[in-house]
Amino acid sequence: MNYVPAADRYTKMKYNRCGKSGLLLPAISLGLWQNFGDVDTISKCKSILHTAFDNGITHFDLANNYGPPPGSSETNFGKILKEDFEGYRDELIISSKAGYTMWDGPYGDWGSKKYLVSSLDQSLKRMQLNYVDIFYHHRPDPNTPIEETMLALDLIVRQGKALYVGISNYRAKEAAEAFKILKQLGTPCLIHQPKYSMFERWVEGGLLDVLEEYGVGCIPFSPLAQGLLTDKYLKGIPQDARATRNLFLKEADITEDKIEKINLLNNIAITRNQTLAQMALAWILKDNRITTVLIGASKPEQVLNSIACLNNPNFTDDELSTINKILA
Repeated sequence: MNYVPAADRYTKMKYNRCGKSGLLLPAISLGLWQNFGDVDTISKCKSILHTAFDNGITHFDLANNYGPPPGSSETNFGKILKEDFEGYRDELIISSKAGYTMWDGPYGDWGSKKYLVSSLDQSLKRMQLNYVDIFYHHRPDPNTPIEETMLALDLIVRQGKALYVGISNYRAKEAAEAFKILKQLGTPCLIHQPKYSMFERWVEGGLLDVLEEYGVGCIPFSPLAQGLLTDKYLKGIPQDARATRNLFLKEADITEDKIEKINLLNNIAITRNQTLAQMALAWILKDNRITTVLIGASKPEQVLNSIACLNNPNFTDDELSTINKILA
């Protein structure tokens, strides 16, 4: 059967303005990092994307190296886009990135103009697109002048290959420099994608202030700390957990102290009629400098569970004080 999106999809989602731009993004965006590669089935990928769009998620976030293997997420997404979303392209915000290792040799990594332009050309072919809505530089390059990297982003917009540009993993000082250059070039930075969760709060040490100063949106990734901020680890490490599969979350990261904090946070979530994951997402979104929060999902139910965080987005002063004490 042909996919037909839910008619009431836009009534189910909150949309926030991205910085000082004209673009609105859904409060919850879907990242296609680990669950859309060749190791996954197309039918499962479709069900996740259908559920997301049916519930108002219009922003799908990718990168050149997403998979596994690298590139396969974009290829699979392109197939699904062609088969199920072709008539809805103008209702979607599609993003990609480049900045991590993608191919062998000196031109397949970091932040040179050669790499960024070549990588986006490859991404567009994989996704069968003429342009992406947002193209990010994925991480700072210590050896390429930041002017060259920003000139590449400006060029990509002028070529019509991206409507907006963003940066990811830049610290406050680096981000401010990038914003200044892009503004001078006439292609202002739309959005920044940093790692941010209850367990990783470095963005509060200056980056969010810089984003506010320059009118740049913010889309945190890993808001659930690779699954730590879910019900999964309340009793320790389960057999099917990410920490047992040698990915980015290691068993050594799951200390007794962390488990105790997770349980204390979960007690607060229960009083709010939320799951721990829902509270963790709402906690990030409470700051009006946050445009949208980026979730991952391995099944449709996780998408619905995440969206439900919007049912109780506000925190009392006592709740915030207790959470800060737990996280201290």
